[in-house]
Amino acid sequence: MARFGINPANTLGISIPVLRKMAKDIGRNHRLAQDLWASEVHEARLLAGFIDNAAEVTEEQMDSWVKDFDSWDICDQVCSNLFDKTPFAYAKAKEWSFEKEEFVKRAGFVLMAALAVHDKKADDKMFTQFFPIIKKQCSDDRNFVRKAVNWALRQIGKRNATLHNEALRTAEEILALDNKSARWIASDAIRELRSKKL
Repeated sequence: MARFGINPANTLGISIPVLRKMAKDIGRNHRLAQDLWASEVHEARLLAGFIDNAAEVTEEQMDSWVKDFDSWDICDQVCSNLFDKTPFAYAKAKEWSFEKEEFVKRAGFVLMAALAVHDKKADDKMFTQFFPIIKKQCSDDRNFVRKAVNWALRQIGKRNATLHNEALRTAEEILALDNKSARWIASDAIRELRSKKL
């Protein structure tokens, strides 16, 4: 797990498929999710994200949990299984993307990517607001941040033809910046967005 960038502290080694089966058996349980998160056990926190009820999640809870993120898998699973379903998701995506802490900042961009995939009814303007932020934050060279910025750009660009064109235009602008991280983000996004398959 450490080799894949996952913090091995307080980790039991239980796989995601096993945790997902447990979550299905348990069902939604906000109170139990709070207790699991408080345990500080890695897999317990993953399970908490799977079983918590988004309708009961508060802004305060999101701000508290995001500060506990210590690896990309906790960040990604909680954001894409729970936080993106809350009414605060779009606001937190913008807010967290400007934070300094690595996994808090990553969470902002993971939320953008997750919303692009999961929020089927959202208007395009909900996503075009993210393009200036992506461009502004693309020079962060921390691996877990730049990969999330790239992920957000690609997922928004794959949502529909209009956003595809906007994402490509943003990627071209980023590519012109004199920054190694920005060039990687843009080049990788352009390669996928211009692929024949897509």
